[in-house]
Amino acid sequence: MKEEIKKIEEALEKDLKEVKNKNEANDLRVKYLGKKGFVTDLTKDMGSLSVDEKKELGKLANELKGKVTDKINGLISEMDRKELEERLKKDKIDPTLPATNLKVGGVHPLTKITEEVEELFISMGYDVVSGPEVEDDLHNFQLLNVPKNHPARDAQDTFYITDELLLRSQTSPVQARTMLKMKDKGPLRIICPGKVYRRDDDDATHSHQFNQIEGLVVGENISLADLKGTLEVFAKKMFGEDRKVRFRPSFFPFTEPSYEVDVSCFKCGGEGCNICKGTGWIEILGSGMVHPNVLRDCGYDPEIYTGFAFGLGIERVAMLRYGITDIRDFYTNDLRFLKNYNRMEGDK
Repeated sequence: MKEEIKKIEEALEKDLKEVKNKNEANDLRVKYLGKKGFVTDLTKDMGSLSVDEKKELGKLANELKGKVTDKINGLISEMDRKELEERLKKDKIDPTLPATNLKVGGVHPLTKITEEVEELFISMGYDVVSGPEVEDDLHNFQLLNVPKNHPARDAQDTFYITDELLLRSQTSPVQARTMLKMKDKGPLRIICPGKVYRRDDDDATHSHQFNQIEGLVVGENISLADLKGTLEVFAKKMFGEDRKVRFRPSFFPFTEPSYEVDVSCFKCGGEGCNICKGTGWIEILGSGMVHPNVLRDCGYDPEIYTGFAFGLGIERVAMLRYGITDIRDFYTNDLRFLKNYNRMEGDK
């Protein structure tokens, strides 16, 4: 038996040297390990052997089978390695060639402005707070000192769902909710970014849905000077270090006194141009000192606490910043429009 095994091993070594490809290697596997292969033939007469002889033959046959399998697999692996080396030699890669220009997305200009405003106010110690877009009358109007007969309650301005539920018309309800939550827990500084909804005819400068960021500061001895200083920092950050800020008296139910805020035109420097309509100033937001009624209704004693609030439209800031003339461009999902704003710096 050992002589037969030796002859099979010698024959295998000879056959291995003559194999030229993987197909021939697989044929060789069948020749030795198949149903009629040399290794299989060793055990065809096993039924006539004694128990001890069967054990001995089975052991030798299994060892031979393992050797044959290892040698054929090793030969195939070596062929795979050589084939890969040859392919790599033929398919050389030139690292100096320009890379494929992959199309990638960019940050939407509204997202860029929102994130930049958030980063600015976070650096000044503000918290970013969000709230529901479906609001109730209490938080959207009553707690903000808006009486029942105020024009802002008219169905032409507000999207009512029921008599008490509506799509919020500003992010101010978030401020009211935060004050109620924080009452008797000291001062607060927050900004509230988010979508708001108003009944309006969509055109180049108006939209029934737009984005706001409102800010609120409540504490002891908060004054108009604090509001002015805060908005000067904001204006310089968003529109350039040489910007000037102007306050014009206005009216908002939830602030007293109330102001419209302008910045000096960043195109003409105050001399007058088409952007500022010859005035030298551009309106950017509304602001004022928080009305005592709002403080009182939201849990703050107006005899101890004062505060200021401001609100700006993200679309308006983006239109001024990037020279966009139609607010509808923000919502068209036109890649030709969006690709112009894929830069994060140098776009002021």
